[in-house]
Amino acid sequence: MHFHKKNIHISKVINTFLSLPVSVTSDVISTVEFNQTGEFLATGDKGGRVVIFQREPQGEYNVYSTFQSHEPEFDYLKSLEIEERINKIRWLPLHNPAHFLLATNDKTIKLWKVSERDKRAEGYNLRDEEGRLKDLSTVTTLQVPVLRPMDLLVEASPRRVFANAHAYHINSISVNSDCETYLSADDLRINLWNLNITDRSFNIVDLKPENMEDLSEVITVAEFHPHHCHLLAFSSSTGTTRLCDMRASALCDQHAKLFEEAVDPSHRSFFSEIVSSVSDVKFSHSGRYLLTRDYLAVKVWDLNMENKPVETYQVHDYLRTKLCSLYESDCIFDKFECAWNGTDSVIMTGAYNNYFRMFDRASLRDVTLEASREVCKRRAVLQPRRVCVGKKQKETDVSVDSLDFRKKILHTAWHPKENIIAIAASNNLYIFQDRLTPNGHHNTPEIQSAPPKWQTQPNPPTY
Repeated sequence: MHFHKKNIHISKVINTFLSLPVSVTSDVISTVEFNQTGEFLATGDKGGRVVIFQREPQGEYNVYSTFQSHEPEFDYLKSLEIEERINKIRWLPLHNPAHFLLATNDKTIKLWKVSERDKRAEGYNLRDEEGRLKDLSTVTTLQVPVLRPMDLLVEASPRRVFANAHAYHINSISVNSDCETYLSADDLRINLWNLNITDRSFNIVDLKPENMEDLSEVITVAEFHPHHCHLLAFSSSTGTTRLCDMRASALCDQHAKLFEEAVDPSHRSFFSEIVSSVSDVKFSHSGRYLLTRDYLAVKVWDLNMENKPVETYQVHDYLRTKLCSLYESDCIFDKFECAWNGTDSVIMTGAYNNYFRMFDRASLRDVTLEASREVCKRRAVLQPRRVCVGKKQKETDVSVDSLDFRKKILHTAWHPKENIIAIAASNNLYIFQDRLTPNGHHNTPEIQSAPPKWQTQPNPPTY
């Protein structure tokens, strides 16, 4: 990924507006995830739906399957409503033509199988074509069933349901590299599951104190190492990230390494601990680095150096003077995600005003881009944006006082091999790609026209 002063070579592939006939709130996308090959992209929303997109030969992503993963529930023992919102989606490695993914809400994790069927059996002996049982007295001959071609049908079926293991809300799930186990984390505990066993899990991290008044931190996110099945990392609300080695003991309360940056006492304030809370953790594809996102910055940690990050990138440092108003509006508790590109050379994360940021680790250049319907014109180029604290230097500059904090990019994903990114902005999904010419040079990117059923709407909805 090369950054240029005038524009960034990322163009819109398809802009999808999930304006389904339900409330706008339930349409809001709550998670975005590419599979291991990048051929499929899954999104989950607050209405409990999962929408899977497949990449076509021409490069566009079209809807492949849509299904209802979770329904609203009610815990009568605790008099607590359990929302259907999809908190996380994780794909399992591909081992056969069917695709498997894990989806979770606050309490229940489900394993889904997504498969294709283009043939149907005909000529049953004991059932008619509608599937009803025949009168056995009328069956006088036997016939051999045959398979007949049919229109392609994509089926999504639940294969496992992992429930009743978390007292608090599940904030993350992660599939292990052994392809047999996965973890689920809530505010105080991390459980280890076997993908084939649903009635029990093993608690490997427990931060719950004997007296809840002594509670000093909560778990915010947890993730397995991409290559070593015994390593996992989890972060907390105090800004620390712990690396645990499951070979040391069955209970990973004692970490192997602790990644924490000391805060200058002279700069400490009421908001210091809040903004230092880590909202996302991602191992690099190489497994050498950890990427963490707090409220104001993204940091790159070398697994061999615990005392300080090797790189720190300020996402929106201009908000430091706005922390009081952000606290009053609860925006300061927003949880932004982060992502690596396929070569671990570029970092992406979201911001406010539907902006998202990219940082090139080699050149140390950064760029701010916008995901909005205004960029949905054909043959348009994503132009860099700039937020200014003082007086505007250019007409295209945006004042920090005019930022819309209701518009935020919380969920992002990067294609594992190519420069294709997925951006979730409220109930809109944007997919951009870096356009190259056949000889491998960067070319002026163009916006591809969306398929007819996903035409750009003339007016954005009000949220």
